[in-house]
Order: sequence, then C-alpha cells, then structure tokens
Amino acid sequence: MKVKVIPVLEDNYMYLVIEEHTREAVAVDVAVPKRLLEIVGREGVSLTTVLTTHHHWDHARGNAELARLRPGLAVLGADERICALTRRLVHGEELRFGAIHVRCLLTPGHTSGHMSYFLWEEDCPDPPAVFSGDALSVGGCGLRLESTAQQMYQSLVETLGTLPPETKVFCGHEHTLGNLEFAQKVEPGNDHVRAKLSWAKKRDEDDMPTVPSTLGEELLYNPFLRVA
Repeated sequence: MKVKVIPVLEDNYMYLVIEEHTREAVAVDVAVPKRLLEIVGREGVSLTTVLTTHHHWDHARGNAELARLRPGLAVLGADERICALTRRLVHGEELRFGAIHVRCLLTPGHTSGHMSYFLWEEDCPDPPAVFSGDALSVGGCGLRLESTAQQMYQSLVETLGTLPPETKVFCGHEHTLGNLEFAQKVEPGNDHVRAKLSWAKKRDEDDMPTVPSTLGEELLYNPFLRVA
C-alpha cells in the first residue's frame, strides 16, 4: 500500500492510495480532480473509487467533475449530502481493494455524517493507516459543527483512539502548528508537545507536510485524545 500525499487549496490534503500489486488506486477527499488525475497518470494506476470523509466543499467539490471524466467511478461516503455520491456507507462496513482492506468508521463531530477510513493489508509488515478527514488531525481535531460533544468524544477517544498505536494518521488539513500551539497552552509542561511543535516549525519553514503522524504519537501530545 502506497500513499501519495497531495497538498491542495490553502491547507487541504487529498490522498491517492495505491495497491502496488494490482495497480488499483483509491482517492480520498477529492478537491482538485485535475491535479489528482495528473498524479494518477504519472503513477500509471487505475482509479476506481473515491472515499469521501464528509460533504464540505473542500473535501468533496471535485467528485462531480471526476465522475464525469471517469465514467463508472464509485464515489462512496456516509452522508447523502456528498456530491456525486454513488453509494452510502454505514459504520463498520468493510471494503476490499486487492490486498487492501478498508473499515468504515463513523466519526461524527465535525459533521453528523463524517466517516473515517481505516486501511490495512493482511500479512504485511507495513503499519495500517487511518484517513481521518476533519475528525482527527495532527495535534488536534476539527471544529464541532453538527454533533454533540459526547458524540465527538466517542469519535475521537473510543473509535479512533483505540486503533493500533502504530496506525499512520492522514488528516484533511495542515493545521499542525496552530493545533500544537493550543496543546502547549493546555499542557505547558508536556515535553512531547514541545518537541513536536519544534519539529512542526521546521517542517513549516521547509514547506513540508507534517502528515502522517501515528496514533501512538497523538496520544502523547493531542489534547483531544488525552482527555481520557
């Protein structure tokens, strides 16, 4: 499983997940379809599916154009408001793309129909990955817009926070600096926050992404996972 990190718009991330044996590819949160298709062509893969975490324009606005350019493309998500949706997913549903397994995890909080996607390969030494959209981000989480605080707590702490600690976290935005500055105010004595913030500042200076982190790392410095 190969993951291409694709920065778009002001601070968004799209992702292209490639099954390296079959050369099938799955896209996550398509905001700029032409940019995605350039990378699909460069990688020489067959794009079959889009996984959309939620309906907001900066995560789903490219679905309709992509579906027009690629007839037969599956556009999947949990919210009927997602543009060009072809099938609605439910919590706990599992998908398969070659050797890649996908477990759909409903994570309301930012939106009521937010879905995160947990991916792994059987008999593979590489760690699993979660594409968490605007539910969980590096050092923080998305704004709670449509759900209750209890639902958001369950999404972060009980659903995402209990995934294997080695899970790579691929989130929807580059908000790491601001998140960690807030985390430092919450826990001024946390050395893990201080070290991660220093690292993130250097990445920002070099114009480099801070994704992915790992869930184990997030448990050390993300205040929204540490509330438990």
